Amino acid sequence: MRRSLAGVALAVTSMVALSFLIPLGALVMSLVKEQSVTAAEQRAAALAPVLTLTTDPSALRESAAGLDESEHLVVHLPDAQTLGDTQAPAKLLERAQQGRESISQKTPGGWICLQPVVLPGDRVAVIENFVPDEELTRGVRASWAVMLLLAVGLVGGSVLVADRLGAKVVRSSKKLAQASHTLGQGNLDTRVEPMGPKELRDAGVAFNAMAHRMTELLAIERELVADLSHRLRTPLTALHLASERMAGTPESARVEAAVHALETELQAIIAAARTPLAVGPMGHGMRSAEPSTPRSAAGAEPAAGCRSEAAEVVRRRTAFWAVLAEQQDRPCALEITQEPTAVSLSDDDIAAVVDALIGNVFSHTPAGTAFGVRVVRTAQAVELIVEDAGPGIPEPDRALSRGSSTGSSGLGLDIARRAAAVTGGSMRIGHGPRGGAHITVVFALAPSQSAGRGPRGSRRRTGWWPPRKR
Repeated sequence: MRRSLAGVALAVTSMVALSFLIPLGALVMSLVKEQSVTAAEQRAAALAPVLTLTTDPSALRESAAGLDESEHLVVHLPDAQTLGDTQAPAKLLERAQQGRESISQKTPGGWICLQPVVLPGDRVAVIENFVPDEELTRGVRASWAVMLLLAVGLVGGSVLVADRLGAKVVRSSKKLAQASHTLGQGNLDTRVEPMGPKELRDAGVAFNAMAHRMTELLAIERELVADLSHRLRTPLTALHLASERMAGTPESARVEAAVHALETELQAIIAAARTPLAVGPMGHGMRSAEPSTPRSAAGAEPAAGCRSEAAEVVRRRTAFWAVLAEQQDRPCALEITQEPTAVSLSDDDIAAVVDALIGNVFSHTPAGTAFGVRVVRTAQAVELIVEDAGPGIPEPDRALSRGSSTGSSGLGLDIARRAAAVTGGSMRIGHGPRGGAHITVVFALAPSQSAGRGPRGSRRRTGWWPPRKR
């Protein structure tokens, strides 16, 4: 923008300067020429009274030298005697003598002025004054040079002023654009200082108002989530009481463990929703005491210092779901690599992915459907594979869109996809060897792990296959 504004100022000022310079230069040249010719005519006219008084050659030479030091003043006496070096053509001289008319015109090498003087006895003398070309243009080049310097200064000054104004506009635009990018990456404290032209100042004020309102809306939404989660405590208390009444039965310990796990998860949701508003790599609230650099989920860098062992989190969450799987007679298999599986996500983020994928198995397949969970380490990534023996996913592409899948909100798969994208990974949906859905979530390894050795292929098998009998 600065270059464009400077170019516009240069073009406009140059055209204005040329529109004045060309006529002004021609006018200066015409004035200098006119002044030189007028001076020559005045010198010839000043010598005429002397010629009427005397025709003595010495007196005329002395008077001519006093009027014109350049010795261009010549007197043509009636007796054909010429006092000085004449430059007048013979035809012009004869025309002035016989016609008794004053002549002033351009001749080769300069300008000639002929002034006839009638002497006693009806004789005619002619006074000649020749002006060379160099005198006709004396001072013109200097005047042109001054005008050119003034024009260059004017053009340069206008370009400099336009560049400074453009720099101010560009600086305001860049700050507004940087603030927009920062806000889009999750830094909700981003604000701009309105500056620049009125339009950009108004845009800065509007941006600050939008960011403030966005923060308010997110805070309200988080508070609503906390309130809704808190309302679940009432039915949870009822489950506690029911489990106490079941004390001593074979199912009491299992129900109590499930209720305790549910209460822990619910408390974590409430605590996360009530913490000061900040956005982490997966969009979860983070405590303000833990500085992070949140980025967008589309191939962005995760928050600084966020790191977890994916295999360990998968093992814990699969053990949690195994209790429900046993109740529904679902055969469950778990295979976890022994290689390090550090990824740049928090435990909660990985747990959310595991819960979303296994939860889909329980929601969209009938009881008794087998499923398996695997964690595989490759050279540069960690792959989480969840497969089942259900009907599968008929439209994998639509399944990744929220609210577009039949009978599903699409939230679970979208959570998994965004988590993978945060680390620089990806997600694939297909059909597995069990005949049902085969979902692979690829997490890129944390920087310190990605340069290590490749996988050794060693795995440990834990889990339940077939399910334990009660």
